[in-house]
Amino acid sequence: MPDTQNFIDTIKTGYSFKGDSVQIGAAMLNGEVIPEAAVFLPLKTLNRHGLIAGATGTGKTKTLQMITEFLSDASVPVLLLDIKGDLSGIAAMGAANDKVAERYQKLNLTYTPAEFPAELLSLSGENGVRLRATVSEFGPILLSKILGLNDTQGGVVALIFKYCDDNKMPLVDLKDFIKVLQYIGDEGKAEIEKLYGKISTTTTGTILRKVIELQQQSADIFFGEKSFEVDDLMRISGDGRGMISILRVTDIQDKPKLFSTFMLQMLAELYAISPEEGDMDKPKLVMFIDEAHLIFQEASSELVQQIETIIKLIRSKGIGIFFCTQNPMDIPASVLGQLGLKVQHALRAFTAADRKVIKQTADNYPETTFYQTDDLITQLGIGEALVTLLNEKGIPTPLAHTMLCSPRSRMDILSDAEVSAINAKSKLVAKYETSIDSQSAYEILTAKLEEASQGNPVTDTKKAIKEEPSTLEKVVNNSIVRSMVRTAGNGLVRTLLGSLGLGGRTRKSTSSWF
Repeated sequence: MPDTQNFIDTIKTGYSFKGDSVQIGAAMLNGEVIPEAAVFLPLKTLNRHGLIAGATGTGKTKTLQMITEFLSDASVPVLLLDIKGDLSGIAAMGAANDKVAERYQKLNLTYTPAEFPAELLSLSGENGVRLRATVSEFGPILLSKILGLNDTQGGVVALIFKYCDDNKMPLVDLKDFIKVLQYIGDEGKAEIEKLYGKISTTTTGTILRKVIELQQQSADIFFGEKSFEVDDLMRISGDGRGMISILRVTDIQDKPKLFSTFMLQMLAELYAISPEEGDMDKPKLVMFIDEAHLIFQEASSELVQQIETIIKLIRSKGIGIFFCTQNPMDIPASVLGQLGLKVQHALRAFTAADRKVIKQTADNYPETTFYQTDDLITQLGIGEALVTLLNEKGIPTPLAHTMLCSPRSRMDILSDAEVSAINAKSKLVAKYETSIDSQSAYEILTAKLEEASQGNPVTDTKKAIKEEPSTLEKVVNNSIVRSMVRTAGNGLVRTLLGSLGLGGRTRKSTSSWF
């Protein structure tokens, strides 16, 4: 039988850190909790990503909720992807019961109920902060990967973006992209061939079918304006705690393409706008992705490679990403190898395939003389897990069979009235609630084709854009100013233009398209 004092010393040494850390539970030996063997998470290494895995009903989601609470207390903003709809309760006060009291007595800790600052986000029409992004923000490479296009088809997508850039036609939603795609294969074919070369109608037809497939998974609700600014995920509440943004995606579980589209765009945007941070004392944002297998379901190898690349690079930006799923094998090996923290809840062995997965899972954890890992994985109780992580030197900590702390917030959903109350106080709901249908590629090309159908063809697409008159044009065309010119001469006009800041100089273009 393992020596208890040796076990305590091993855990204490392995889970002691110089920087700030939070206790998530205490290690267990021979089925008994050892309160002296406390298990801590170092904030400094939480940008090295992580995995929370285990069978249904073993406590994965509550572990995610508990770690989120500790991060918020440490002034670290968190983004939660709530697939099942049971994470919104983090915004409400928890309540003690006999099971919670018994658990905290074993841990030799005090349970203190708490509620946490939260924003409720939505990809669809659910009550909350609306998330949108424009097609232009995706760019041709990312959009091609989402659509699963080959190199030739991806080249046509790049051509579409180039054509729209050259002609100042914003690609805001999928309606814009489809309109341009149809135009270059029909009415605009001659114009495109003259400027860029021939394009196969078979290629444009294939791309169109791929876009329609994306639309069938309700992607139209995501593409559009006003675009969500990812900086709004990195906010601190008025009391100094990290804001918890809860994206409820219960209504897109059966739309893996839309889910992976959103995730990849969000990660790419976070990477693009975040500066290099180097070593930080704590991350500036941590993202938890519940039911993470939905990201990789039906994902192409190119899409997985893109996610892997972002996962590798984004940690230097101070951003940590945690995947929560039933089976560790749901995560591609190339991504799994990038995850520093592993919290493994129980797995069940019903078939030979299950036993093989358990053996592979056990082999991924550090060797230990205290446990028979492959047997223990099947015997873990609810709220217990095998824990290992990277310490501040990047070295894996000893494997610890851990009884985890319970969440201090509500372990249930919010009522409709509570959801409405949170949204009523939210500044972000007001900021993003209105959908903007500005003049973009669809409107510009439609105007061009209507003009052509009336026997007055527009040869230059730029001429179809209804540009707002400049301040100078408004002044010069004003009937009062023209009268002043006739009566007072050019001197008075120069004086008037000078007072508007327009006299004697030429204004630079302020187009936001470039």
